[in-house]
Amino acid sequence: MADDVGGGKPSNTGGAGHDAVDSADSASATDSTDTDSTDFADPAGPVDPLLRVRNLTKHYPITEGLLAREVGRVRAVDGIDFEVRRGETVGLVGESGCGKSTAATSLLRLEEPTAGEVRFEGEEVTEYDAAELKRFRRRAQMVFQDPTSSFDPRMTIGESVAEPLVVHGMTDGERRERIVRGVLERVGLSADDADRYPHELSGGQKQRVGLARGLVVDPSLVVADEPVSALDVSIQAEILSLLDDVQEAFGLGVLLISHDLAVVREVCDRVAVMYLGEIVETAPTDELFEDPQHPYTRALLGSIPRPDPHRRGSAVELTGDVPDPSDPPAGCRFHTRCPEVIQPDGYEFEQSVWRGVMDLRVRLRSGRFDDAVVRETAAEADGVPAAELSPERVAAAVREEFDLPAELGDDDAERVLSDAMSALVDGEVETARERLAESFGTVCETVDPPLDATPAGHEAACHLHGEPTEPGAAPDEGRAD
Repeated sequence: MADDVGGGKPSNTGGAGHDAVDSADSASATDSTDTDSTDFADPAGPVDPLLRVRNLTKHYPITEGLLAREVGRVRAVDGIDFEVRRGETVGLVGESGCGKSTAATSLLRLEEPTAGEVRFEGEEVTEYDAAELKRFRRRAQMVFQDPTSSFDPRMTIGESVAEPLVVHGMTDGERRERIVRGVLERVGLSADDADRYPHELSGGQKQRVGLARGLVVDPSLVVADEPVSALDVSIQAEILSLLDDVQEAFGLGVLLISHDLAVVREVCDRVAVMYLGEIVETAPTDELFEDPQHPYTRALLGSIPRPDPHRRGSAVELTGDVPDPSDPPAGCRFHTRCPEVIQPDGYEFEQSVWRGVMDLRVRLRSGRFDDAVVRETAAEADGVPAAELSPERVAAAVREEFDLPAELGDDDAERVLSDAMSALVDGEVETARERLAESFGTVCETVDPPLDATPAGHEAACHLHGEPTEPGAAPDEGRAD
């Protein structure tokens, strides 16, 4: 599918799902998705996307006390934009906890978004009332990561697959049964599997049933949340091939949520990369894999195992921890881990050394630097009591902790770092933090980069592709709410 970037795989409207729609009650039947795509075309441009998301935001309030006073917010999704066209598969990728699944449930209004626009077939989903929302959910279905947890163990497979038909008004039991058996066969199962229970099926078979349940009401959009992450590799290939086949047959738009870039490369036309609630890069799949423009994307691609002994050791190691989404860092949210973070003017560092300096700064800024732990580690290594360590040995231990050399190659930078080390040895952590922040500020920690076009032709949110900007006066301040 990756070759069909412009969207528009052929649609076959003769499948079991359309049989289901034709027999639903008037409320559902009048909402048929057999609409000519030209109805949504801009006379001066291409066909409008099936799904258009703008500034989608989902925050979870943090409360405390008997009155549940809000004291903060977890910024799970923080203003993302993307589109899905008819017949196209768009991948939404990133590490666990980056907000991918929350974005999916928010755009479908399984959870109410905090802010933003979600336009589906030209209509604003966030303004739907209960009846309109029910009709929308027939046109937009979700396939969940763990099908076992989404099935009622007391219901047969046939009953589970038929449940959406019941919800959307189909009262003819015989017709429901015929449609269910047909869609089960369409996803590679036997019609007789309708009489079995979830515990009798393998993981791959359950995922096929989950896909069948999503297709049975003939949706225009399928949101697949990690549909193969819990399956063996051989079964993954079967499910991905099945997803490709049914998309071609029904002309579906698919939003694929995944952390597995190998899966994304196999099935997606375009990819959006998420980090800590934001999209940091978006591109056609081939472009993203051949010429990634964001350091985070390069790190993700470097983590893909390659059966090539000549390319071993090419992975990008990310230092530090993923920041807390309730208190994301100012500037570029990736700067606390970025191996390519921009250096300050006036100094010359090796990039790996500069990353070590930034790791020290981040630790000091977060308040998680513990000099007692550093002293005890050094004392254990030297076989002496911590109280007997010299100031020079403690300073050296701090450098070892952050992979910093005994002396920086730049004399001016070394003076700054030595002053900060002296302050740390004396227990003056705040003084050390201020000294490093004053001299080693970077634009990456003060200015949030926009998602703009790059020389590669697609968009990324990174200062490496923009004009240099002054770091500013307060790089250690948190992001304002």
